[in-house]
Amino acid sequence: MSSITGGRVIAQMLQAHGVEHVFFMDAILRRGLVEMEALGIKRILAHSEIAAVYMADGYSRVKGKPGVCMAQSVGAANLAAGLQDPFFAQTPIVALTGRQPAPMQYRNAYQELPHEPLFRSTTKNSMRVDTIEQLPHVLHQAFREAVTGRSGPVHVDIAGHTGDAIAAATLNGYQAANRPFSTLPGFRPPAEQRLIEEAVHLISKAERPVIVADQGICLMRAEKALRQFAENASIPVVTSLDAKAVLPEAHPLNGGVAGTYSRACANQIVSAADLVIFTGSIVGDHISHNWTLPKQGVPVIQIDMDQAQLGRNYPGTLGLPGDVRTILEQLTQACATVERPEWKAKVQDFVRDWNTTAAPMRTSDAVPIRPERLCAELSKVLPPNTILVSDTGYSSQWSGTYVELRHEGQRYLRAAGSLGWGFPASLGAKLAAPDATVVCFTGDGGFMYHLPELETALRRGLNTITVVNNNHCLAQGARSILSAYEGVNGNHEEIYHYRPMNFAAIAQAMGAVGIRVNHPSEFAAAFAQALASDLPVVIDVVTDPEALAPLAWTP
Repeated sequence: MSSITGGRVIAQMLQAHGVEHVFFMDAILRRGLVEMEALGIKRILAHSEIAAVYMADGYSRVKGKPGVCMAQSVGAANLAAGLQDPFFAQTPIVALTGRQPAPMQYRNAYQELPHEPLFRSTTKNSMRVDTIEQLPHVLHQAFREAVTGRSGPVHVDIAGHTGDAIAAATLNGYQAANRPFSTLPGFRPPAEQRLIEEAVHLISKAERPVIVADQGICLMRAEKALRQFAENASIPVVTSLDAKAVLPEAHPLNGGVAGTYSRACANQIVSAADLVIFTGSIVGDHISHNWTLPKQGVPVIQIDMDQAQLGRNYPGTLGLPGDVRTILEQLTQACATVERPEWKAKVQDFVRDWNTTAAPMRTSDAVPIRPERLCAELSKVLPPNTILVSDTGYSSQWSGTYVELRHEGQRYLRAAGSLGWGFPASLGAKLAAPDATVVCFTGDGGFMYHLPELETALRRGLNTITVVNNNHCLAQGARSILSAYEGVNGNHEEIYHYRPMNFAAIAQAMGAVGIRVNHPSEFAAAFAQALASDLPVVIDVVTDPEALAPLAWTP
């Protein structure tokens, strides 16, 4: 049996697990990168380790398979920090780092730092490869853990500060992964029949049930199953930001985005419900608005892969552990087809009232532009194949609440918490779906985090469209900052305002297309120009720094 290098083993193992792109910051596994080229794996060089993680995150969410990111020893801390977002979002990521080999540990070797503590909080597992013989097993296990159970990032630390001690070593063959864990989820377990029967009993008794769809619906590709169940049982659907696209805007059962970043109508629907069905949800503070929705005591059904989450925040919950798509299909088969005309009419009244309240700002001609009007204009022009990628904070609050996804097949991704995630994630999304229209919605604060990745977009030919809500400040903090300054004279702008920047001019200087929008009437033409471009486009929209998103409706 002929010998094979560690670099070749890594490339072959990635190929066997369906990996088509890797995202990295030099210098890491250079021998492996050479072997990857020979096997057709595209290598995406980023400008920072964190940006490489965010690209892998956006890629994985769109592709439905693990993303791969890599960094050398000194970059491991940055990689670990970047993995916080996919950890929160339950995105399967395999993160590879280099570290000094055992003989050089604990001797002040160059860039020596224990990596396991760094990755302990942001990964499901952190494993070491100290010998070439470990490599095939550990890599296979990393992919297995990333996509099974509660999915998420897994870290593999490879000997050599660039992984070279393993990549240059040789192995006399290895057993290939003939059943690779290459897609999400690794398994689709159903719920026990007795639990399905109990759930059906609760649903049949309810007069005002509501489905709260969360990120697990999108992770497990359960959108179709959700819609069939909702329509069969006549149950309205409200969503988290992550699941915003599960139903088109005009669907009669669509109650909007609920929780802390939300529409009032969605929270009102949950508050009025007499049964709440959390689907693909760990029921965190955002989707429940600090666990005030639903009220304690309202019957709850919770569907999630992670058994430890079932009933964590609502004691007495009926937990259905397993794959959310499979369980929704079970419920559809088991539940009788019913009509709930009074409840559906009430839900539509809530939605109609919210639209009426929101209309003045969505149609405002004010200059600087109101963000609500920007979102209304964006809603009109998004093509049916759009993947809308939103940054966190106000970007997700504005886009999640006010952008209307009107077409089947449109998708919405948002940061799980890290400002600046949106733009690099949109590049990963574009690589995963090159024929889709990928639009990043971010603010000036978020865009400046990873603006250098515009060069990556140009180098890789990624014609994304980035819409910058440019109010030259971190507006989400305005309320609390002004409250802190109440009765105190001082320069409050110093702690949340930026110098006004022209991102269209910056984009043009870098070789991309930059378009400045100062009036709402200009946006449609700017977006049409962006759609026609073969280059990355930045649409810099000058918006009102005084505009504050509405606070969530609370019972």
